[in-house]
Amino acid sequence: MALPQKKSTRLDQALAAAQAGERLSSEQAVTLLKEADLLELGRLAHAARLRLNPEPVVTYAKDRNINTTNECLSGCRFCAFFRPPGHAEGYVLSPEELGRKIDETLALGGTHILIQGGLHPEIGVQATCDSFRFIKQHHPIHIHGLSPPEVVHMAQVDGLSIPEAIGRLREAGLGSIPGGGAEILVERVRSQIAPGKCDAEQWLAVMAEAHRQNLMTTATMMFGSLDTVQDRVEHLSRLRELQDQSLSLGQGSFTAFIPWTFQPANTALSHIPPATAVDYLRMLAVSRLYLDNFSHVQASWVTQGAGIAQTALVFGADDLGSTMIEENVVAAAGVSFRLPREELVRLANDIGFEARQRDVFYNPV
Repeated sequence: MALPQKKSTRLDQALAAAQAGERLSSEQAVTLLKEADLLELGRLAHAARLRLNPEPVVTYAKDRNINTTNECLSGCRFCAFFRPPGHAEGYVLSPEELGRKIDETLALGGTHILIQGGLHPEIGVQATCDSFRFIKQHHPIHIHGLSPPEVVHMAQVDGLSIPEAIGRLREAGLGSIPGGGAEILVERVRSQIAPGKCDAEQWLAVMAEAHRQNLMTTATMMFGSLDTVQDRVEHLSRLRELQDQSLSLGQGSFTAFIPWTFQPANTALSHIPPATAVDYLRMLAVSRLYLDNFSHVQASWVTQGAGIAQTALVFGADDLGSTMIEENVVAAAGVSFRLPREELVRLANDIGFEARQRDVFYNPV
């Protein structure tokens, strides 16, 4: 009879560090991703979540993703939403259309809008400031907007530095910045999947400057395209380092981390097999363990569906994201999960949590 194999010393050490709540090394995170038992990872990540957020609460938001344009110079190979400038299916929202979408959001109890577009060749900081002023003059709503690639592009269009661009956008009404456009913060991967976007250093520089100007932001990761396990951990390492730096300054910082899986359908990378639910849960759990300076980790029901999103709540996640009144980018890749508020509440309640609506800063509404 074959004797059961003992765990490697390396894995034992990584598990012991996670159990003790110690800061994990990158090597330990790679080991956990590759070798740890899935359920053991979930148990450790849930314990870490409870150390940071001991109250039995799962949060969610009511907002709307508004894509002001789908015309984009970037040409990302993983994106099924964009159209090249001048394409027959390209659009730019008029102020009237933008206002209608915001009015609908407010009528449904939304507290903020996530407003993003593509890298449009003619839309710079000034044009975006005009849109933000229009919104703030006519609608009592928080603008959670743009992404580092958009900020870099808009600054280039108008010949501004990044600090100047962020300062003007703040004055016009920008209230916080989502973490879109991060994909994987490893240049080898970015150069293959998003060669037209800002590089990893620029993405991090935008977030660092936003934090210096007292803006809160989120951080994201899209994994499962051309990245390796080591690439994913390097991405986490860069986020953790910047969060340490920002928290030490006592100004802005990352509020949450949101990982999701690459959706290959209808993209130039459609030949890549999609990541599995197990891949997602492993990555989510290790993210919670490694990002010990992030208060919140969000489950991605948009890409995973309700069942896996609920499972994520015991794999390190403490937030279910948004009811998402509108979402276009993931839907363009053929994934169209929809969850009303009542369903988000049920997902949390059924496993012993209280569901609580929050604003963009994770304050209760």
